[in-house]
Amino acid sequence: MGQIGIEKETLKIMIRENVKTLYRKTLETASVEEIYHAAVFSLRDLITDKWIKTHDTYYEQDVKAVYYLSMEFLMGRFFGNALINMEMSNEMKEVFDELGIDFNTVENAEPDPGLGNGGLGRLAACFLDSLSTLELPAYGCGIRYHYGIFEQRLDNGYQVEVPDNWLQDGDPWGIRRNEYAVEVKFGGHVRAVPKESGGYGFIQEGYQSVMAIPYDYPVLGYGNNTVNTLRLWDAQAKNRIDLKSFNEGNYQKAAEEETLAKTLTDVLYPADEHYQGKELRLRQQYFFISATVQRVVERFKNNHTDFNLLPEKVAFQLNDTHPSIAVAELMRVLVDENDLPWDQAWDITRKVCAYTNHTIMAEALEKWPLDLFSRLLPRIYQIVEEINRRFCLELTERFGNNPEKIRRLAIIADGQIRMAYMAIVGSHSVNGVAALHTEILKNQELKDFYELYPEKFNNKTNGITQRRWLLHANPKLAELVTEVVGDGWITNLSQIEEILPYADDEKFRERFMEIKRENKMALAKYIKSIKGIDINPDSIFDIQVKRLHEYKRQLLNVLHIIGLYNRLKMNPGLDMVPRTFIFGAKAAAGYRRAKLIIKLINSVAEVVNNDPSINGKIKVVFLENYCVSLAERLIPAADVSEQISTAGKEASGTGNMKFMLNGALTVGTMDGANVEIFEEVGEENIFIFGMSAEEVQDKYNGIYDPWSIYNMNQEVRMAMTALIDGTFDKDTQLFREIYDALLNGFGGSKADEYFVLEDYADYGRAQWAIDNAYRDKERWARMAICNVAKSGKFSSDRTIKQYAEEIWQLPPVSIDF
Repeated sequence: MGQIGIEKETLKIMIRENVKTLYRKTLETASVEEIYHAAVFSLRDLITDKWIKTHDTYYEQDVKAVYYLSMEFLMGRFFGNALINMEMSNEMKEVFDELGIDFNTVENAEPDPGLGNGGLGRLAACFLDSLSTLELPAYGCGIRYHYGIFEQRLDNGYQVEVPDNWLQDGDPWGIRRNEYAVEVKFGGHVRAVPKESGGYGFIQEGYQSVMAIPYDYPVLGYGNNTVNTLRLWDAQAKNRIDLKSFNEGNYQKAAEEETLAKTLTDVLYPADEHYQGKELRLRQQYFFISATVQRVVERFKNNHTDFNLLPEKVAFQLNDTHPSIAVAELMRVLVDENDLPWDQAWDITRKVCAYTNHTIMAEALEKWPLDLFSRLLPRIYQIVEEINRRFCLELTERFGNNPEKIRRLAIIADGQIRMAYMAIVGSHSVNGVAALHTEILKNQELKDFYELYPEKFNNKTNGITQRRWLLHANPKLAELVTEVVGDGWITNLSQIEEILPYADDEKFRERFMEIKRENKMALAKYIKSIKGIDINPDSIFDIQVKRLHEYKRQLLNVLHIIGLYNRLKMNPGLDMVPRTFIFGAKAAAGYRRAKLIIKLINSVAEVVNNDPSINGKIKVVFLENYCVSLAERLIPAADVSEQISTAGKEASGTGNMKFMLNGALTVGTMDGANVEIFEEVGEENIFIFGMSAEEVQDKYNGIYDPWSIYNMNQEVRMAMTALIDGTFDKDTQLFREIYDALLNGFGGSKADEYFVLEDYADYGRAQWAIDNAYRDKERWARMAICNVAKSGKFSSDRTIKQYAEEIWQLPPVSIDF
């Protein structure tokens, strides 16, 4: 029996009964999807009592809770993760085995909802896992997108986006909570009304509205009784149909509210190159924030009348800039709906809100045009205006009459509302997510704010949950680690360092590398089944999987592959360890150049993989629709982890931590958390190349001519020429934009904006260092084991403890069951 304490026979009966009740079928006639649903409802029977008890305890003890506000929650599949945290994985596998059903087939029947774009959403998921495991009262709050980001398919090497219809077969994990529905208002106008107590109240009139309906998902702690909640808001029309308009024949107007509600929650991050896209994205942000803030304040009022107690009971963590509108919405709810004086409400708001900055990239430091913002959110706009007015007065008192300084820091300037600035001004804490990133924020990007509020700034290096990324994703390695050091690492990853002495144990090294090879063979088999490409399991598996963005430099990787291919064409006998380059990445639907890079990778793969003259020494694979479940296949099989962003651009990265935990060696720049990985493992166990963040900044500020590199480096010149000479496509103009962007600049961007050519030679040096190290099997095994052993710092449990103690002042609450 697992931690939940249930007999296998009882589980079998529950699954059979659920198949019968839900589908009027027997196990023998049910589909895999139906059996999966039946198994989920069996688990929910076991979870729900603890879920109820958890929240009853929170309510009875009137505990403080953190609300983690995020546009993205990339949870991955719930089923396997729930079994891990309930300590029931082996038991459930045995149950299915005895029922004559393949467990893996059932697990794979669960859709992998794309409710995130990459690291931001996956971090939020890891954080929720850690919050429950550490018994910290918490809610994740976001949007229940009907189609998520998109399902990526390839058509002739091009990315094609199709809807990711993860809800088509139902949603067995989500529980609809109609009793907590709230109204969210858009548009209209604001009327000031004199109050008896003096001053004015404000009423929004002539607005459109939707009802926000919460769906609750259980978030289980590992080996304890805590079940926290992920609350995802769906939108529903307040009035499903305007019958008067319908009867008058105005069918479009009759369904206006229904259409508004539907589009609000259809897709994560609608393309915002056009005005309508920008408007929809702003609607989405306000929708889930307003719903959450209204509900949290109502819950607080059930037990309290003194709003000064709100910061002692509630913490809002703004996961990047998207939820920063929470500052203004909390002010609205406190001032307009609960009649608090402005100064009191502002003091409460700043104590409740805390802001995490995840990136210095301009597109993430959101700015909204005044006309859009004021038309869509008229009362919120008035509140932002007042926040800005008072802040500018504060700046004048601090710095005197300094218009330039005030313009630089103002929340409203140049016809835009700068949301990151509102988050900083309206929060008591501003944190970066890696040591280097935080220093860049303090000394460059947010220097003025750091000088103004030095006490607010702090660092919280990101982390990952070892339960998902080792225990679940790599069970054989997890078993080996447990065998030699015990299972304490599952909830205290620092204990994994105890495997370090085993790097000197020949038998341990052999078993460690055998597990890696088994994982590689499993991945090779999978790639053969879906792509038809034969992969050599003894080649170096060199993997780069992450969002496709130019700063992440998938282009540097593929340009190096082209250079290597050219070498092999000139010298087929080149002495090198065979290498398999594996990519997985989605590009934002409107990001043309990123999509062109995906096409380039696939065009290179088509040529390289079908050229017999290179004797299979390099293979290139692009796996479409990168998601959590695909990551769980790839990461345990990786030999090399590509973390090659332009230094100073990657806030942290968490993929680098997942690969490290699974024994892959990092090739990377001194960027984000790579810096801290370097500090943990030492320079002999990582492959560092390229400019530092300071050198990159100097290049930006100085003169940089990529043509000089092109002229001086033959390998670069040949690789660049291959882009436009028909080597990879008959259309010699197809990749001309990439060529021009690197050498001349394109579409307003600087030439080689992310220094691909500048770092090319040193990247090549690092790649040959990898080749050299891999030849020494004993050395490589020691390096890989060291990376696993030194990964303890990068647990999300450590990160969340720091948030809880240093930002939220949130004590753990044990659930007695």
